[in-house]
Amino acid sequence: MSQNTDLLTALADIDPASELARARAERPAATQHAQGSYDVLFSQDDEDFPLAERFTIAAQVAAWHGATRLQAHYQPQNAVHSARLESGRAFAELLSLHPVDATPQHIDNLQSAGWSPRGIVTLAQLVAFVSFQSRLLAGLRLLNGEETPTQPHAVAGKWHDAPRTLSGKTALTAFTQQELGWEPWLAAKPFNEFSAEEQATLKKFGHADSDYFRLLGRNQPLLEQRTLTDKGIFYTPGGLSRAERELAATVVSKVNGCIYCASVHARKASQLSKDEAAVQKLLNVAPGAELSHGQSARWAAQIDLVAALSITPTATSLNQLQVLHDQGFSTLELLDLIQSAAFFAWANRLMLTLGEPFLPEHQG
Repeated sequence: MSQNTDLLTALADIDPASELARARAERPAATQHAQGSYDVLFSQDDEDFPLAERFTIAAQVAAWHGATRLQAHYQPQNAVHSARLESGRAFAELLSLHPVDATPQHIDNLQSAGWSPRGIVTLAQLVAFVSFQSRLLAGLRLLNGEETPTQPHAVAGKWHDAPRTLSGKTALTAFTQQELGWEPWLAAKPFNEFSAEEQATLKKFGHADSDYFRLLGRNQPLLEQRTLTDKGIFYTPGGLSRAERELAATVVSKVNGCIYCASVHARKASQLSKDEAAVQKLLNVAPGAELSHGQSARWAAQIDLVAALSITPTATSLNQLQVLHDQGFSTLELLDLIQSAAFFAWANRLMLTLGEPFLPEHQG
């Protein structure tokens, strides 16, 4: 893929001869499939979620995230108005600003307004993707020397406190490194309803038995690009250690209150870093408290930047970047950190607004 087809390269004003451009060239899959996700989202034009509506909502989401350049890119030429679109806009606002407050009722509201299951999944994906895109753009511009306007300090967010899930299973009211289940509020697509080619793709990525991925599979071209973006960010050689990429995912999940995502990635961070106590200390931080408290200088510096990138709007500073430079981080490591953080702005918003975690019976 040429740089001319990469929207974020253009919006971030990345000099092709810069160290940042060279670092991104070492992460071609992440760049290619982030752009691929954009290409899928803004080329599909179907009655489930027409293209004009997609641009209208994307521009509004970018505005909520303080991404003015992205907002200008998405700003539609012709305003679109309808009761159905207004219900989609309300859902987009929830996903953008308060994803942890989502409930099954919000899904019901969309269905009552005429949104199909595929349309709801695509809407959630679009909002979550623009949330990712805005943070990656902010991070790239930070690496280019531009900080975001000062915002409130980033701290741990609140999380769900209901004792039972929608179906009556034991819900989670605290962060944990245990293995959890996740149940959707919108029916996952049955495996046998996918085409043979789609079934093969689900199997290739290990998604065939997952309610979450078969739900996202209602728009499979988008799911495939998202999966490849994930792999391009988290499973590449060199640069930031895998443990610290998983640490970033855990930090974002603490900011957003996503207990499920945190359980998966905290467990991976513990296994890879061999420092379960430090990871658990992060998980134990109460809402409103400093996430980096009591961590090593290296981890604290990463936690502070990731947390600041994860609030809405983002609030990263050049001072935070300098602390990381002083710790010896390379541009490639910083790119890995920013991309890992940005991706979980996407992942958390899907997990929090399309379903909820539960404690499997054998662990109850």
